[in-house]
Amino acid sequence: MLIGVIADDFTGASDIANTLARGTLPEGGLRTAQFSGVPSGPAPAGIEAGVIALKSRSAPVEEAVAQSVAALHWLKAQGCQQIIFKYCSTFDSTPAGNIGPVGEALAAALGATGVVACPAFPAVGRTIYQGHLFVQDRLLSESGMQNHPLTPMTDPDLRRFLARQCLGPVGHVPLPVVARGAAAVAAALAAAGGAGQVLCIVDAVSDADLLTIGAALDGVPLVTGGSGIALGLPRNFIRAGAAQGGTGAFTPAAGAAAILAGSCSGATRGQIDHYARTHPVYAIDVPQVMAGTVTAETLLAFIARHQETAPLCYSSGAPEVVRQIQDRFGRETVAARLDALFADTARALLERGYRRLVIAGGETSGAVAQAVCAAQGAEAMALGPEIDPGVPVLSVGSADAPVAMALKSGNFGAPDFFEKALRVMAGAA
Repeated sequence: MLIGVIADDFTGASDIANTLARGTLPEGGLRTAQFSGVPSGPAPAGIEAGVIALKSRSAPVEEAVAQSVAALHWLKAQGCQQIIFKYCSTFDSTPAGNIGPVGEALAAALGATGVVACPAFPAVGRTIYQGHLFVQDRLLSESGMQNHPLTPMTDPDLRRFLARQCLGPVGHVPLPVVARGAAAVAAALAAAGGAGQVLCIVDAVSDADLLTIGAALDGVPLVTGGSGIALGLPRNFIRAGAAQGGTGAFTPAAGAAAILAGSCSGATRGQIDHYARTHPVYAIDVPQVMAGTVTAETLLAFIARHQETAPLCYSSGAPEVVRQIQDRFGRETVAARLDALFADTARALLERGYRRLVIAGGETSGAVAQAVCAAQGAEAMALGPEIDPGVPVLSVGSADAPVAMALKSGNFGAPDFFEKALRVMAGAA
């Protein structure tokens, strides 16, 4: 294994796994597998990039650091030459969050300084300019992310935000330096390391910038950022002759399908509205979940009544409604109960023969993916075709009867994402 990724949630893991597998050259990137947590044994033979999906984004700092360092040890034991710490392209965190501490802990373990920190993903509108993160044409703090139920992002200045989490100073490589090429970026990162800056925000407003940064990162032990930061990394290994590249075969999944949505993002709510025009949908009453009157059996009964039409169950809501529920029951308590509800529902769907599951929302995806992998007795998920930018199909289980999943980050996907995901899982172009 050449590249090892430590991802702080499951949707982000499939996002960067897709980037590494797709690559930028005709060879198709690296042979990539995604793992549910730190595997108990060695990686399958022939894997060139391994992505460990953790559920650590909202975890306490000590827990997130411990999980990430454990993942690092496993990846190094597989021979990985470069480690990527992957977090969200909207930098989902809090001032007391764990992006900075995990990044510094991994850097200390690898003896790295001047480590790039770049969540830019221009393909879905995430860009960094003068150290500030934009979503499309809006600052992060005006993009809707300020209303995130778990990690409200109210400061778009990544240097200032990250500095609140880090022990040391945070550096910055501005866009004019990136425009001068890979050598200039590499020199700037080396200078940042010499100045005692462990993590360094790097501007990027286009895929060309990410390719330049990727060339500058050839041979460095640690990279941090969103999935876009991996765009230029596979070709470093392919051009050096260390990787063969290429993608594996995809086996379509036939049979019944269901959609579970726990994201409250504007994009997901729009996708639910679009899907509801032609498909049955069930709005989960969260207070009734907290009271125990809405359970997995409630969702399963609805899904069974509409089995032939790929029904959708969702807990998504407008920001003001979500805040009221969190204020009433507690944010962490609500999140845990919904995660358990969706995981229990997914396990029961597998028992009833469902083989296509579309999941929306990072926390929801993590809970469901862990449940599915455990039920299938599998730690590795194979990469299938891309549905929309950043969202591939994942196959779990036996090659002759796989379970197909799509783990969609809240803000990702076109309005018709759910319909498209079901078609791609079934083998349609």
